[in-house]
Amino acid sequence: MNMNQSISTITIICLALASAVARADDSAPLPSMTIAQPDLALIWNDPGFQKSFVGGYGINAEVEPRISQDDLALLELVRQLMGDNLAAAEALLRDSVQPESSATLDLTLGGTRFQQDKLDEALANYRSAVAKFPTFRRAYRCIGLICTRTSDFDGAIAAFNRMIELGAADAYTYGLLGYCHSAKQDYQPAEAAYRNALLLQPQSVEWRLGLTRSVFKQAKYEDAASLLDVLLNTFPDKADFWLLQAHTYLGLKQPVNAAVNLEILDSIGKSTADSLYTLGDIYISQTLPDLAVRAYERAFLNSPRQDVTRAMRSSELLASRGGVAAANALIEVIKANAAETLSDAQRTKLLKLQARLAMSAGKGDDATAAALEEIVQMDPLDGEALMLLGQHYNRAAKPDHAIMYYERAAGIDAFTANAKVKIAQILVSQARFAEALPLLRDAQSLKPRDDVARYIEQVERASKSKN
Repeated sequence: MNMNQSISTITIICLALASAVARADDSAPLPSMTIAQPDLALIWNDPGFQKSFVGGYGINAEVEPRISQDDLALLELVRQLMGDNLAAAEALLRDSVQPESSATLDLTLGGTRFQQDKLDEALANYRSAVAKFPTFRRAYRCIGLICTRTSDFDGAIAAFNRMIELGAADAYTYGLLGYCHSAKQDYQPAEAAYRNALLLQPQSVEWRLGLTRSVFKQAKYEDAASLLDVLLNTFPDKADFWLLQAHTYLGLKQPVNAAVNLEILDSIGKSTADSLYTLGDIYISQTLPDLAVRAYERAFLNSPRQDVTRAMRSSELLASRGGVAAANALIEVIKANAAETLSDAQRTKLLKLQARLAMSAGKGDDATAAALEEIVQMDPLDGEALMLLGQHYNRAAKPDHAIMYYERAAGIDAFTANAKVKIAQILVSQARFAEALPLLRDAQSLKPRDDVARYIEQVERASKSKN
């Protein structure tokens, strides 16, 4: 589909949806959705983050431990080795760190180990640094980084909070603090932290995505939609952003916008079976069965080897909303593309659905009846097929055949009440009121219904007038 065709298709859909909104409930199904956390790997590999981390080996004399001239000379040697020989730098520091030495040496040793992914050893060094110097901000930052990497989110939050209390925080600190709160599903503080991070680094995709996730999880859909506008302007081919914004529009009860997003997703070739089924569900909610069946067909053909259960559910949904022709069309697509993979149970279910559709449209024929007879032969206790056969023969003016199938259905507990009502209705049509009344009363005792109660009163009156 080229861009002009996409725009034309989406324009038509918008017009159809706008018309439908005027006559239908604007609610749409809101499927569950997993929104990815910001990517930690992207944060670790960010040049700005790496620069700030390595730059942290310097000394801020105003707020950090004092260090002797000998230790300064040692750190200069270490700094020269850090570029190409971390192992040698680590060995030099390991032999120099003592209980009485400056906490800065512990911090630097921890840094050499952190850069070699020796996280447990590095964490021990950082904790030793804050034990020696309890207000050592950079050490708390490093503790927070390691705890984040190892999914110790409580430890990371405590360390980052302590660093902020001590008056030092940058975008990475706030961003990772937001990440940790979000990982604990505590989205209010996550939102606050991400907002601070985004304030300091407004171009960061990771912080904006983290903030979007946090507000979405709190059902702040307007905020999420606005944040996603910025992301989509920057990354118009990012499927996850189109899909997430569609879900925010559903949360805002704006099915037109949600459908447009999902159609755009399809037009750029990045829709999935799930997104197309969601699109079909939106169209169904707006009483647009023709658009719905097109979406469902695309969903099914998107992945023909998928389990047909959802496609079958979609055909049932179409039928329940009056889209008989659309439901039949979807069934034919399922049968044409998945005939060899359908189980016996699925074939039976499709056949019964088609029979129900034919009956509801007044088009039940001998072929429909023959198919239902075959189902009953395979499973004599298929109450639904027995009821459909009763309905077919009643419409075909063969009441004795209809009663026979309804009686068989009445022997199955789940269908007893409804089957007895159907038999009684046939008897009433034949003016056999006295025979109908016991059946109706039995049905009412099993499954009380207001309409059946009123019907019993009418039949009783008719019976009395006949006598």
